[in-house]
Amino acid sequence: MHRQPLLKLLELYAKRYAGELVVVERIRSLVERSPACFLRSCRPGHVTGSAWVMSADRQRCLLVHHAKLDRWLQPGGHAEGECDISQVALREVREETGLTELLLPKCDSELVPLDLDVHPIPARYSADGSLLEDAHEHHDVRFLVVATGDQNLAVSEESHDLGWFTADEVRALTTEESVLRMLRKAGPE
Repeated sequence: MHRQPLLKLLELYAKRYAGELVVVERIRSLVERSPACFLRSCRPGHVTGSAWVMSADRQRCLLVHHAKLDRWLQPGGHAEGECDISQVALREVREETGLTELLLPKCDSELVPLDLDVHPIPARYSADGSLLEDAHEHHDVRFLVVATGDQNLAVSEESHDLGWFTADEVRALTTEESVLRMLRKAGPE
């Protein structure tokens, strides 16, 4: 079953972050009942992948200023049918930042997500008021990613800006709890 690898990741996450079982169960429920959970057409929501990107020395993290949401967030996006959600996260980092040399650190020799988050996505309308996309949820599976080497950044068309930030700079940029939660879990500190 194409959803089994994600269900295994959720199981590992639940063991590591026992205090977050509510979000684990919410995502597990979607994955178990929706074979199309990796497609953006899946409702009431779908699985997305994102990454908390750290510099090689782990002194800074990378955030993008999301154009549609007008907020500083981690790189991430839709699975587009890909069921290896860690590869989705890596693809999104490459597309949104230009970084190519990336590592997915493991915990006790297993890949475990850094964070899980379910958040609402508001409906989008065209200039004439026509519905482009209905409101739905993103069931986001987030991974710690380390950028190796000295690489150049490239702003994508999905963002206004991007940059490397210290922990204090992140706290000055955003009050977004899900971003601050990843900062607490992975740093930099």
